[in-house]
Amino acid sequence: MPAHREAVITAFLQRHGWDRAKRWRLAGDASFRKYDRIEDRRGRIVLMDAPPPQEDIRPFVRIARHLFKQGFSVPEVLAEDAEAGLLLLEDLGDGTYTRLLAQGQEERALYTLATDALIALHRLPERQAVPAGVKPYDTPRLLEEVGRLQEWYLPLIDAPALSSSAMDDYNSIWQALLPLAWKAPTSLVLFDYHVDNLLLLPERTGIKACGLLDFQDAVAGPVTYDLMSLLEDARRDVDPSVIADMKQRYLKAFPSLTPDDFEISWAVMAAQRHVRVIGTFARLKLRDGKPHYLEHMPRLWRYMDQCLAHPALNDLRAWFDAHVPQSLRTLNP
Repeated sequence: MPAHREAVITAFLQRHGWDRAKRWRLAGDASFRKYDRIEDRRGRIVLMDAPPPQEDIRPFVRIARHLFKQGFSVPEVLAEDAEAGLLLLEDLGDGTYTRLLAQGQEERALYTLATDALIALHRLPERQAVPAGVKPYDTPRLLEEVGRLQEWYLPLIDAPALSSSAMDDYNSIWQALLPLAWKAPTSLVLFDYHVDNLLLLPERTGIKACGLLDFQDAVAGPVTYDLMSLLEDARRDVDPSVIADMKQRYLKAFPSLTPDDFEISWAVMAAQRHVRVIGTFARLKLRDGKPHYLEHMPRLWRYMDQCLAHPALNDLRAWFDAHVPQSLRTLNP
């Protein structure tokens, strides 16, 4: 860590009385954020180090306080310095879904709890679920994200750039598809709802037993998005029977949402997310020197094949078959 950044952190900890506590690295992630655990006789807290201008802690603080007010288990914000990009947070412990699953904890129980937390959030009226200032997951942003296929994935595999005509067709297909995602209702989309960002809090009851992390990128979008990102996880395979059961559990909670509308919305949002993540993981390798995310590429392409099998995505499937065929859906074309 640069000496200047460490000095900023030390001054922040001094202001809040934690400068003499034991401190060690807890985690990093795919962004520029890093997390330290801090401990003294008073207990443990977490330091979020989100250096500007790359990071902005204000969205995290806004969403955290909103979800806390709505009764969800998020880290309580204990101290903040937005200009420095530093937060002190409640420490919710080490019981991440990722760690618990690796230890052999029952998958179905964990996924049921996470699904029920989404049901509780989506049962809130939209105006209550989505706080002021949260941006819609609109077409310009969605198109920018799927553009990462051309910008980052094709260079990763040393494939030639697509022609302007092919990209025009690509964008036109997406512009026609994306409105179908809103066949499902709109709510708060936490955006990175997967096992790395969920914790089991066994001392709490009901949906409060599901701890939520990493929601600063939240947007207003289709309710299918977070459930899809949970069950079609880029980082792990989920038991197909669990996927089917969680979909049914969710649909049963919202009888006015028809299965056909749910599945169309799911397919469109899943295809968009998987293309975005494929491009993002390629960018992490090429730009940020983080190659380990590439191990998940085969799974993401399998998900894409599933999405493209939906009849509503026929035009997109034809485009991929023509311009990014199976021979290019690999790191070794």
